[in-house]
Amino acid sequence: MGNRFWPTLVLIVALVLAGLSILRLEQAGAGIVTSERRVGETPVTVSRLPDVTDAPVVVIAHGFAGSRQLMIGFAQTLAQAGYIVASYDLEGHGRNPVPMSGDVASVDGTTRLLVAELGRVIDASLDLRGANGELALLGHSMASDIIVRQAIADPRVEATVALSMFSTEVTADAPANLLVINGAWETALAAEALRVLRLTDPDATFAQTLGDPAAGTGRRAVLAPSVEHVGVLYSSTSMIETRDWLNAVFDRPSDTPIAARGGWIALLIVSVTALAWPLARLARPLRAATPPKRLPRGAFWAASLVPTILTPLILWPFDIGFLPVLVADYLALHFALFGGIGLLFLARAGALRWDATGLLLALPIALFCIGIFGAMLDIYVASFFAVEARIWIILAIAAGAVPFMLADAYLTEAGHAPLWRVLVVRANALVSLGIATALDMEGLFFLLLILPIILLFFVLFGTLGGWIGRATQRPMAAGLGLGLFLGWALGMTFPLFAV
Repeated sequence: MGNRFWPTLVLIVALVLAGLSILRLEQAGAGIVTSERRVGETPVTVSRLPDVTDAPVVVIAHGFAGSRQLMIGFAQTLAQAGYIVASYDLEGHGRNPVPMSGDVASVDGTTRLLVAELGRVIDASLDLRGANGELALLGHSMASDIIVRQAIADPRVEATVALSMFSTEVTADAPANLLVINGAWETALAAEALRVLRLTDPDATFAQTLGDPAAGTGRRAVLAPSVEHVGVLYSSTSMIETRDWLNAVFDRPSDTPIAARGGWIALLIVSVTALAWPLARLARPLRAATPPKRLPRGAFWAASLVPTILTPLILWPFDIGFLPVLVADYLALHFALFGGIGLLFLARAGALRWDATGLLLALPIALFCIGIFGAMLDIYVASFFAVEARIWIILAIAAGAVPFMLADAYLTEAGHAPLWRVLVVRANALVSLGIATALDMEGLFFLLLILPIILLFFVLFGTLGGWIGRATQRPMAAGLGLGLFLGWALGMTFPLFAV
């Protein structure tokens, strides 16, 4: 009984907390009617109260490597306030089958095409039932520049909310009624927000409203406390400031609820991850007779440090562009080479072993991560299930992610290695990507965006892999299963791009 008590308790608690999180996330959208439509090929979600009339329209655009799901909190907050909200997947992102195109470094390239797409979504959204012709735009990160450009060029736009804004187009009086919200930890972007605010008043400070939103001259910049580039999307400060700003512009009441989703999403992620601990123990009957081999200290340092340094140096001279996804082709090769070099050192040290049982166990691990964890992400966090064009991209990235994670699993001895070895292995993976970015900042800048994703992956799924490894003593199971999941996740993260 003792052996079953704790796994059973963890399973029950995890299920209860996951259920509670889902309940609270669903309650945030209570009373809101959502509908799906397409503007050309662009998928759009419309959120509104069922009987709303004479309502302003708010068009919401996500940032680079994002999707409509990331912006649900703003859509729900504004829909509850009586707005008609249209959120869409930009070209190349989420479930939009049309890839990004044009020159990403030129305003007349990709930027112009994304502004044109936004214009089409606006035109269709203003024709929605109950829309009164008033219009506001909200965009995050990359999309902040898109909405600023559209707002300046389009006289229909009466208010602009720019999250984590960077745009060279802002002037002292354009666009009209500009609210800038940054995370307090976004130091460079916070400084830029203050610079923009001081174009209007050199003595302006954060949380100070300049001009009159009702007259079209409003300006305000706010720091959401204790959050960064992604956390700003879940901050209660961001929701309240956005709602109140638009209500000031359109003269509407400000006593409606906000969708405070961040804490519940975090709890849901932790709860679903925790389910893996009792489930992993079900595989104990298939436990290997002996634990994975521990490398001598010298062999360990060689297997972990050599790929860290060699991988970016070997790939540096080459112009890599075989996938229609920004940066993902480089990432696939980096992972493949990094993992391959590590596996060679492991093989020389006699630490690799063929494991047919581990191979079979990898399948349910991948299914749990992609099917259960992925479904939760797709509904509440970000687009995770592929449009057809991404399937072979996922396979290509997985071909690199699998050796990368196999090397990780064997070097960390499937959860049996001392903590310092685990930290060294995973820090070196991040350092290697950092070196690659430093060697080609212009070409690989977007790699910086996935470093937090890789770090989060190691925290959550490195822990999960350790549970599996300690239950089974089979590095191949955790390495292969998590490698397939990592390939899927990264294949869905980066935007499609026409080559």
